[in-house]
Amino acid sequence: MRTGILIDELGVGFDGMTAQARETAKLGYGTLWLAQRGGWDALTALPALGAAAPGVELGTCVVPTYPRHPITMAAQALTVQAATGAPVHLGVGLSHRYIVEREFGYSYERPLRHLREYLEALNPLLRGEKAAVHGETLTAAGGLTTPGASRPAVLVGSVSPGSTRLAGELADGVITTWAGPRAIGEFVVPTLGPGRRVVSGQLICVTSEVDERRAWVEETYGAAAEVPAYRSILDRDGYARASDSAIVGDEETVRRQVKSLEDAGATELLVMPFGSAAEQARTRELLAA
Repeated sequence: MRTGILIDELGVGFDGMTAQARETAKLGYGTLWLAQRGGWDALTALPALGAAAPGVELGTCVVPTYPRHPITMAAQALTVQAATGAPVHLGVGLSHRYIVEREFGYSYERPLRHLREYLEALNPLLRGEKAAVHGETLTAAGGLTTPGASRPAVLVGSVSPGSTRLAGELADGVITTWAGPRAIGEFVVPTLGPGRRVVSGQLICVTSEVDERRAWVEETYGAAAEVPAYRSILDRDGYARASDSAIVGDEETVRRQVKSLEDAGATELLVMPFGSAAEQARTRELLAA
């Protein structure tokens, strides 16, 4: 199973992110991932981080579709690929109604129709072809001139049945969060179909302070269990709380739980380290390639 790592960008300056990127390369991680969470722009930042981590692949997890037209998204992703020469894994997703409607002011009606039309426009653009989508939720008619750029992979941030099926049809795979081995093995993999990637995003902490670290996850991310799509994926693993999905414990415990994800069908692990600085360092070192 390939292993990549999430660069912590929340409240972190660019020098701090660049230092993390250098460490990613030093430790031997295959992919450097950057989230889009209301701070730095992931696609804009990736070339600088890629320069600090030569030989490492680059990914976003994930860029919301609604505020970024597919022609704009394709142009940015192709520019990143050409500028860095590195394989690019373009993670895109619907985000959530409360963000799309309250923050961006877009309608969140018919999100699956929007996702289908978005991918139908994005895919040809990334292949160097013209988009010709005149849909119910968007129009994308035109092409791009990006000589020498290679097609980035397209992954959908997904935990719901509808978007996972669409990813199996129109993307290279999915990026999951809050999904444990049962959800991956019994739902994600069979819903996607054969030959698709399953990038398993996991909060992980190598520590002896298990209860304290789970309490932090619950305090920080506990509200995720109230989001319907996340609640559904947590239920598939029998997790009552968001913190139940975190991988927390000593080295052997973490190795065993990571192996269960691989056995379930995850093709790639996206490590999201948390805990004290020392615990995060132990986590990064343990799971490096």
